[in-house]
Order: sequence, then C-alpha cells, then structure tokens
Amino acid sequence: MSEHSSHHAKGLVLTAIGGLTLTVDIPLIRLANGDPWSILMLRSGATVISAIVVWTAWRLWRGNAPALIPGRAGLLVASLYSLASICFLMAVFYTSTADLVFILAFNSMFAALLSWFFLGERPRPQTLAAMALVVIGVAVIVGSGIGTGNLFGNVLAVLTALLIASAITVTRATGKDMGFTALVAVSLPFVVAAFMVSRTGYQVEAPWWILLNGAIVIPIAFFLLASGPKYITGPEVAMFYLLETVLAPIWVWLIFSEAPGTASLAGGALIILTLVAHSLWQVREGRKRRATPALRHPT
Repeated sequence: MSEHSSHHAKGLVLTAIGGLTLTVDIPLIRLANGDPWSILMLRSGATVISAIVVWTAWRLWRGNAPALIPGRAGLLVASLYSLASICFLMAVFYTSTADLVFILAFNSMFAALLSWFFLGERPRPQTLAAMALVVIGVAVIVGSGIGTGNLFGNVLAVLTALLIASAITVTRATGKDMGFTALVAVSLPFVVAAFMVSRTGYQVEAPWWILLNGAIVIPIAFFLLASGPKYITGPEVAMFYLLETVLAPIWVWLIFSEAPGTASLAGGALIILTLVAHSLWQVREGRKRRATPALRHPT
C-alpha cells in the first residue's frame, strides 16, 4: 500500500470512528436531565480536564505529544471551534431543531468550497454527488419542520457550519495535528456556561452521564474528527459529522422508546448508504492508483 493510500485509509477510519462516537452525545445529554447551561458547563469542563490529563500523561510517558495549540494556526483553529460552539448553542435557542440540523448539513458544502478556493483541492464529481445525496437525506429527515425557525437562529446555524468548515480547512492546509486543539477550544463555552449558571442556578439530576460524555465521549469524537483533515479532504471529514443526525435518533429510540418516523429512517438510510458507498469508492480508487504503476512498469 502506498503512503498516500495508507494515510487516506487511516483518515477515513479515524473520522468514521469519531463520527460514530459523537452519535451518543445527545442520548447522554438526555440521560443527564438538566438545564442547557448546567449541561454545557459540566460537559465542557470535563472535556478540558480530560484533554489536559491525557496530554500531560502522553507527554510524560512518550514525550512526543502534539502541541495543545500549535502556533498561530492552532490558535486560529481553536478560536474557530470556540466560536462555532457558541453559535451552535445560541442557534439551539433561536431556531427550530429541523432548521438547525438541515443547515448544519451544508458543513460539507462549505468545506468543499473553502478547500477548492484556498487549497486547490477540487472535489471529484463523485464527492459532490455524495454531498448532494447527504443534504437530500437530511432534508428528508427534517423536511416537515424546515422553515419553522427564525432568521437570527438560522444565521447562527449558517455561521456554525461555516466556522467548523473553516477550522477543518485550516487544519488541512497546515497538515498539523489539531486533535487536542479542538478539545482545548471548549474552554470558552465552559466560561460562558459557568457565567450563566452563576446567574440562573445549577440543575442536573444525573451528572454522571454528562461527565462520562464530557470526559470520554466528546474527547474521543472531537480528537478524531479534528485529526481527520491531516489525512483526508475537508468535505470528506465534514460528511462524517452527519452520522450524529442519523444515529442519535436511533439511540434515543432504543433508550427512551421514542420511535423515529418513517422519514427519519428513510433519510438516515440514504445518508449511511451514501457514506459507505463513497468510502468504498475511495478505497477502490486507492487500489487503482497502486495498481497503475505495476501495469506501466511490469517486472
């Protein structure tokens, strides 16, 4: 296997695991049963502490831990992820869930345009087709609720998608490991949430669920998703963020007996099949590239 193909396959695996891990975020938030600001404070605080503990242990044990914030590029990426978290949180309160989820699906489109414009990575027709099918799948899932949110909340959702896509693009451009950077970035949401909790009061009935989420689930998901652009293109990374849109309702169904509708199942199936087909196509293309030199230069 060539080095390029190996890196690409590694990127697909890491990002897929990160996207799958992120799908249990919402169920754990539901299990904690608390107000939004208290949940965000515990979740963000646990994530930051977990990241620093793991980074310190890695540094002491092996000595080659990636920088928490690698230079100016790392500071920019951390700022983008921080602002995205704030915009996302505000969008939750100012627009409908349907509008929010649908608009966030354009994350992959923004990533493709930014990568094309700034990095010269023109997406292949197959990737563009996959992104279009993913957006259609999200539209099927939330179709009945699209258009019920307000303009301010929808603008915040657009900004969230654009900020995440920008963070992915900057990471891709530098080629640096930004896994810990995405985790440290939740420091700002933690400060904002802590300030709000000081005014509104703390309320979480089952904090152990959200601590599990913040200390283990979110660090794994964010670290792998933020590391993905080092190996694969921005649009490919962005598409794996949408696994949460598909699978989170399934986990909620299994845990809380809230059965998803036919549209959710149909749209989710379309998204999963599209991601699987696109990943298989990428693997096949990698095999073709490895086989071509052998055909040209037989031994």
